Amino acid sequence: MTSRLRSLLIAVSLVAITSVVSAQGLPPEPIDQNGPSPVPVDGGASLLLAGGAIAGIKKLRSAKKAA
Repeated sequence: MTSRLRSLLIAVSLVAITSVVSAQGLPPEPIDQNGPSPVPVDGGASLLLAGGAIAGIKKLRSAKKAA
């Protein structure tokens, strides 16, 4: 088999497999307009902020020791 035909066969197979797999999805849940947002943005953002602050403090302390 030539490489072009093999690539085409792989691409068609992947598209066919993904369409079959994703065809069985559940219907989306209705979003309550008055309730809290469905994605808790604050939790992840605060962890990233704390991690960045810790890394910055560590870098500053190691720079002071080296100087």
